[in-house]
Amino acid sequence: MTITVQGLAYYPVKGCGAVPVDRAEITATGLVHDRTFMVVNAEDGAFRSQRTHPAMAAIRAEVLDGGAVLALSVPDLEPLELAVDRDGQRRAVSMFDRPLGEACDQGDAVAEWFSEVLGAKSRLVRVAPGFDRDGWGETPGKVAFADAHAVLVASTASLAGLNARIEARGDAAGVPMDRFRPNIVLSGADEPHFEDQVRGMTIGSAELAYSVRAMRCNVPLVDQSTGLRAGPEPVRTLATYRREPDYGNKVSFGVKNAVVREGVVAVGDAVEITSRLDA
Repeated sequence: MTITVQGLAYYPVKGCGAVPVDRAEITATGLVHDRTFMVVNAEDGAFRSQRTHPAMAAIRAEVLDGGAVLALSVPDLEPLELAVDRDGQRRAVSMFDRPLGEACDQGDAVAEWFSEVLGAKSRLVRVAPGFDRDGWGETPGKVAFADAHAVLVASTASLAGLNARIEARGDAAGVPMDRFRPNIVLSGADEPHFEDQVRGMTIGSAELAYSVRAMRCNVPLVDQSTGLRAGPEPVRTLATYRREPDYGNKVSFGVKNAVVREGVVAVGDAVEITSRLDA
């Protein structure tokens, strides 16, 4: 069995659309540019996400000119190109009611753009110089504005197993992988959720270590192309076999990993499993 990288994606703005890539640099906090920007409530600095603003999924964001420009677009609104401010005015921000410190506010023009798209007064911030945030789990690692971990990994075998169960319930359409917003998609394994047992792997010149299974909220109910909720799948079916008693009976899909060696990863790379639990 040869496991390879089928897909890579980064998410420049937390909660917004994916940028698929064929090759990516892996830094201590994940794929380069991944979740380095975040939309926050203009009043209190609390992060915004698809949990409460599913329309974020339809916003496309791409980092250009080596990180100097952020290009934003969404249907029915004039696109915006933003000159990134890496060390400007600071704003206190938080996630899940926990302070994250201060981030760099990106100005009024992009704040107005996001406020119009989301129908709520918002600001866009970027990680500030010196930002240092720990993850948690078996291997905590470091993280930018992702929920709590550097790299989210899922496999095509896990998706196939899930969709077979969804189809058995009478829904032949199933769900696409983008509902789970992974950074790295692995193919070649026959066993659904084999990634749960992997504790260490080398991909390209990077090395990842297991942190925790990826707990799921209502974001997988959101159609990532339209920004509209399209539930009850896949959460309904996941709830029949992927409950996690240690985490408040949330459902899981995929795993979150820490970066233990930075490097470069490409689509088609072979994956070397360096450590694995017995199933």
